[in-house]
Amino acid sequence: MKTSYKISLLLLGLLLLQQPLSAKTKKYTIKGTVEDIDGEGIKGVVVVLLDSDGNEVKDDKTGRKGAFKIKKIEEGKYSLVAEDDDFGSASKEIELNDDLEIILVLSKTKASDAVVKSDASIEGEKSTERIPQEDYISTEVSFEVKKLQAELDHVGSQLRDLQAKSEMWVNPLSIYSKEIIMSNGSTVFGKVVYQDEEILKVETLLGYLVIERELVVRIIENAAGREDPEYIPEQIRETYSPPPMPKLAEPRYVASDPTERLSDKRRSANIVLVGNISERKDRSQNVTFSGQVKNIGGRRADFVKVNFVFRKNWSGETQTLTTFVSGTYHTFDSGIVTDSSLLPGATGNFTLVLPSSFGQFIGYSPTIDWEEYE
Repeated sequence: MKTSYKISLLLLGLLLLQQPLSAKTKKYTIKGTVEDIDGEGIKGVVVVLLDSDGNEVKDDKTGRKGAFKIKKIEEGKYSLVAEDDDFGSASKEIELNDDLEIILVLSKTKASDAVVKSDASIEGEKSTERIPQEDYISTEVSFEVKKLQAELDHVGSQLRDLQAKSEMWVNPLSIYSKEIIMSNGSTVFGKVVYQDEEILKVETLLGYLVIERELVVRIIENAAGREDPEYIPEQIRETYSPPPMPKLAEPRYVASDPTERLSDKRRSANIVLVGNISERKDRSQNVTFSGQVKNIGGRRADFVKVNFVFRKNWSGETQTLTTFVSGTYHTFDSGIVTDSSLLPGATGNFTLVLPSSFGQFIGYSPTIDWEEYE
């Protein structure tokens, strides 16, 4: 009886020892990395393992290169979730029946699919598959567009500066539009940059000028005139070239030999300007030029005229207007009658009216022309 009891206790002990051995299940390990869309590991991201009911099983925080490891996980179906405020989130449904290595790619648009591999398939290499991110691409395109826009704005600003400078040299009156008439007879064209009760500070083409206000008679606003562009037929626009700039006119002596004129001035006519040419502007902004000439030579001068060569701008464009001198009448053998002849020692007056439609000019040069007949 006693022996039988001992045998029963021994059998019971053996059964108790075998019970946990047979009930013990295998545990698995999940490891991997959490990366951004550029493939760089993200540190400090908490990776949570959830069971099929959504309950948290375990978690781990990524290290310096984005690596994490969750150990001692039983076989079954789980969800692996990672989330970061700056990089977004990612999740992956897994079925655990072996050790796994997973790469979770965080995205702010939607959870990216993770790459799951067993230990048998990760030896020697890691293969990553990512979905293209629309927002990332659109952000890059938007940045490039803004960069190009900034460059275009900079080039446009430089172009406007160059156009302003070129316009200034072609027509300074477009900028220096103030005509300041002073009590000493001088006239200054410029732009008033400062003024008070005592002085004016004027910017001119040559620099700045300080003028005392008591010396200023009046200030005139000159509107820079613009000529209408020349019409060119469409059929010849590609081959058209503008006519050359006219040269300044010079006096012509058509009736006598120049060498003869130099050797004996008394034998030829010689018309010179007497005094200065006066200018007068009326209420309609028309300018009248008037003056007097004299024949100081030894012969009669016929068809005496004064040519005004106006300089339109600083690029060399000129325009010539002519007026005949009011002299004495003379009838030629052919029956032609002229009233612009000057006998030796005689004087004659001339007048030229420049209409306001002529536009602005920066100066003029008068030249005298005549002809001599027997």
